[in-house]
Amino acid sequence: MARRNGNGFINEGIENIRKRGSRIVGEGFHMLPAASLMKAAGVIGSMADRKKPFVTVINSYTTHIPGHAHLEKLGHAVEQELKALGYNVWYCNIGGAVDDGIAMGHYGMKYSLPSRELITDQIETVIGAHPCDGWIGIGNCDKIVPAMYNAMVRLNIPAVYVSGGPMLAGQGNTDLITVFEGVGKQSVGKMSEADLSQLAERACPGCGSCSGMFTANSMNCLGEAVGLAMPGNGTIPAERWDGARTVPNPEREALIRHSAQALKRCIDEKVRPRDIVTLAAIDNAFILDMAMGGSTNTVLHTLALAKEAGLRYDLRRLSALSKRTPCICKVSPSRSDIHIQDVHASGGIAAILKEVARSGCGLDTSTQTVTGTLGQMLEKAPGPDGNVIRTVETPFSQTGGLAILFGNIAPKGSVVKTAGVTPDMMQFEGPANIFESQEEALAGVLNGKVKNGDVVVIRYEGPRGGPGMQEMLSPTSAIAGAGLKVALITDGRFSGGTRGLCIGHVSPEAAAGGPIAALRKGDRIRIDAGKGRIDVQLTPAEIRKRLKALKPFKPRVERGWLGRYVLHVTSADTGAVFDR
Repeated sequence: MARRNGNGFINEGIENIRKRGSRIVGEGFHMLPAASLMKAAGVIGSMADRKKPFVTVINSYTTHIPGHAHLEKLGHAVEQELKALGYNVWYCNIGGAVDDGIAMGHYGMKYSLPSRELITDQIETVIGAHPCDGWIGIGNCDKIVPAMYNAMVRLNIPAVYVSGGPMLAGQGNTDLITVFEGVGKQSVGKMSEADLSQLAERACPGCGSCSGMFTANSMNCLGEAVGLAMPGNGTIPAERWDGARTVPNPEREALIRHSAQALKRCIDEKVRPRDIVTLAAIDNAFILDMAMGGSTNTVLHTLALAKEAGLRYDLRRLSALSKRTPCICKVSPSRSDIHIQDVHASGGIAAILKEVARSGCGLDTSTQTVTGTLGQMLEKAPGPDGNVIRTVETPFSQTGGLAILFGNIAPKGSVVKTAGVTPDMMQFEGPANIFESQEEALAGVLNGKVKNGDVVVIRYEGPRGGPGMQEMLSPTSAIAGAGLKVALITDGRFSGGTRGLCIGHVSPEAAAGGPIAALRKGDRIRIDAGKGRIDVQLTPAEIRKRLKALKPFKPRVERGWLGRYVLHVTSADTGAVFDR
């Protein structure tokens, strides 16, 4: 057991790849049948090419998702760069990617978070069956990015991640969240159906991950801070404007090509993902998260990364970081007129990190990255522009853009994006208005069953309960669009596009017998986001009595992929990873 915990042992096959790499298939007469198949596929030109090192390009290209629709071209550009460096190159596309915006609001959203595990397992399968000396992951969007990070530390052979880049904002500073909130406005007569349709026409102008600091872009940005991705990964737009149309951005294409050199460095210098993903690197990622007010989902995914890397990381450690890290950058949805392209124009992630380091937050610039050290990345970064990126003396808030809340409803913690909460909503108290699913809550909002002053409770939407912990952008956007002054708490999670006093990841979840399952309509709930508290005004004895009276949880799905997922997924406070 010590061996497993000490070096991330998976099986003898992966251990052999870590030691020998492509020599497993590149040496010995007994592997000539395999070499014949490699030649047939065009991976090698002759048997002599077996002597060259092998690398793999793993792409998540699909036309299901605008963040991925352009990745095939970028992937083949990397492939050519790697061949020019003298490598034999395997190239594959993996499946299972989910577009959260398309899956949102129907049953398909339950597949989104599980797809993270599915994609990581696919990458393990590809590398495990076809040994190589290193790999480049090309992806974008919500679960695909963390899935590739997780695969990097799981396999622990030289690897580099590079994204397809963020989408440009639409006309009039619009984006996907503008459309979702437009649905709420239309439901209460604040927008006509024709105006909503026209908004949808212009809000998403082309390829890339949706243009605000939503989950995909948050995770792409965190990749720079943790060190698994190159500088510019999170903020260089996928496209640029050419008059009234968008065209591929040559700066993004150049970054994609440079990833080949980054991989070569990691192979030559024997830099592996677990050399990069240390406790200090996870701290750095969360410091960036707090400084830029990233999606609450980054907490879920970064905790999963730490777990996959064999690191113990507690939510209370994250809470301490939040209290000493100022929020110096706000992007849509927290600030509707600022998008990722504006962050890039202001110096990008390096500029944010360089400035927040002055605050004494504890940023460690000595950590390793795929291109050098974090300190080297920050050397040429500009100072803050004072608008998109503020100084540490004039922050948006003295504490981080995310906060961890504990209390008798969430003894293992919950998460709120304070960067998206107005000052007058940081403290809130009201009666519980309870819904047993996202669909029931959305109907309640649209049908007028949610009133100003309510604390909307959506439960049985956690990893096991949902199953799949689907994002809840539809009800949160409907609340925002309707102009309701309410709080929302859930054992599920929110889109990175959510704003307002929306508290997710309440742990333990209702399906695991967490206190949120004991709440009843009308119970008084008190929230203090500044002090990190969320409590129901009930005695411990009453909570225990109610929980004891509950019927055992019966999974909503028992067959197929989701049925298997329910059997192994753990709580949100551990990243919703599998138990084995």
